Parts: sequence; C-alpha cells; structure tokens
Amino acid sequence: MRATHAGGVVFKLTNEGPRYLLVEASGTRDRWVFPKGRVEDGEAGAAAALREVGEEAGVRARLVRRLGPVEHKKEGERIAIAYFLMAYEGRITPLEKRRIRWLAFAEATRALDRGKSRRILRSAHRLVAAAAKDEPTLHRIRRVLARLGKWLRQWFVT
Repeated sequence: MRATHAGGVVFKLTNEGPRYLLVEASGTRDRWVFPKGRVEDGEAGAAAALREVGEEAGVRARLVRRLGPVEHKKEGERIAIAYFLMAYEGRITPLEKRRIRWLAFAEATRALDRGKSRRILRSAHRLVAAAAKDEPTLHRIRRVLARLGKWLRQWFVT
C-alpha cells in the first residue's frame, strides 16, 4: 500500500545519550506521538515527513534513512505511515501550537501508547546507538581538550 501519511523519528545526541522528539497528539492532552501527517498530492513521503516535523514541532531536521512502514485504521480509514529517521539540525517557527518533548529512549518508549510506534522507536534507536557508540568517548575528549585550551590561554595570556 502506498504511504498515505509520513512522519519523523527525530533524534539529537547529547552528553547523556540520544534524545528522541515527541509531540503532543492533535486534540489530545498528554498523549505523545511522533510528528506525522498526510502526504499531499505529488509529494514524496520524505518531503512530507520533513514538512510535518517542521510544522508540528518547529524542528529542522536532516533525513537519515527510511524506517519500516506502519499500517492501521483511523476512524475506519486504512492509513499507511512511512516513518523516516532524522537528525536534529535546529529550530524553526512551528505552524501548530503543540508541546514537544525530547526524551531518552526508555522514557520515549513509555510515553508512546501504540506498540507499532514503540517498534519504530526501537528500530531507530538500534541505528542511532550503533552509529553513536563511540560518541560519549568523543564528547569526553572534546571536553578535556576545551579545558586544556582554556587553561593554556590563561597560563600564557597573563
């Protein structure tokens, strides 16, 4: 089935590990979902996912790769959602007024109420964790080098 909807699993790397973007579901208080929406006529799924992430969350992201599709019924209509893994690149002005949250993997897993969404998050997290396995060490090295540079500047400038 061709994707009727598209969404993004957006991550950003922090010193504490990856964080995943969730938005409050439209019209439902305290229900957290991935940003997603309808693919418009003539629009590619990836373009729709990037657009929805910007509109709903006010986030600019870079496409990394396609994740597995999800199909289910919503109000009797069969929908197929193409999800894409995306890397956070910055903020933009959102078109919608929704709350957003950046959560660690375990927190995001608990916040998502659909098993299919949790499955997509697990797939995304495996990819992010594999790509970032050396990232904590790299962050430590960068912090040490920054402190060393600061110390050297103080030592030689005064």
